[in-house]
Amino acid sequence: MLDVFVALFKRPFQLKEFLTQAWFIVTVTIIPTALVAIPFGAVIALQVGGLIQQFGAQSFTGSAAVLAVVRNAGPIATALLIAGAAGSAIAADFGSRKIREELDAMMVLGIDPIQRLVVPRVLAAMLVAVFLNGLVSVVGVAGGYVFNVVLQGGTPGAYLASFTALAQMPDIYQGMVKAILFGFVAAIVASYKGMNAKGGPKGVGDAVNESVVITFILLFIINFVVSATYIQLVPPKGM
Repeated sequence: MLDVFVALFKRPFQLKEFLTQAWFIVTVTIIPTALVAIPFGAVIALQVGGLIQQFGAQSFTGSAAVLAVVRNAGPIATALLIAGAAGSAIAADFGSRKIREELDAMMVLGIDPIQRLVVPRVLAAMLVAVFLNGLVSVVGVAGGYVFNVVLQGGTPGAYLASFTALAQMPDIYQGMVKAILFGFVAAIVASYKGMNAKGGPKGVGDAVNESVVITFILLFIINFVVSATYIQLVPPKGM
């Protein structure tokens, strides 16, 4: 992580590599992200809607669903896809380069692999994570709307009108911050495990598995810490 921070200010910046990696991450994550977001929004709408109906507050179903998707479901779904799809691809790429001794050859030629390869991937993962978080939020809210109106008999007007009852702009900022941190951590862990792979093809596979597991654990810890900090710093709407 420290090496990435230092290499971040070195020039020249690898713009082509950054754009290539950003596009690659988009191609391997955008469709699974959209597909995952639909059941996320549906489950939240069904659970939250059913619970709220028991208290006779059906008019707040849309607001509660939006709050749950934007604050937690969106960033968590983004974290799973960034770590599982993009992170594993990054770890496999670096692991294969390591066992072919490409990284050692780059260092012999005076090329810093961190600055040349890792920094563009880290920045690309952070950028794409923000957009994926937005995609999950939009698709999740839309899916929740459909399931609430179709399956639970909710009214479209009440669902849409209640968006601002509980949700506020800092909720969106929190989701964006989470997405940026998730992308950063996923790329760092995947790059580290891939660049330290040993033992041939089996070592590459082990590095990929380890990077995914470690990233999942770290992302859920980060999600808890950021959520707890946000609740302490930003009071709920109306207070």
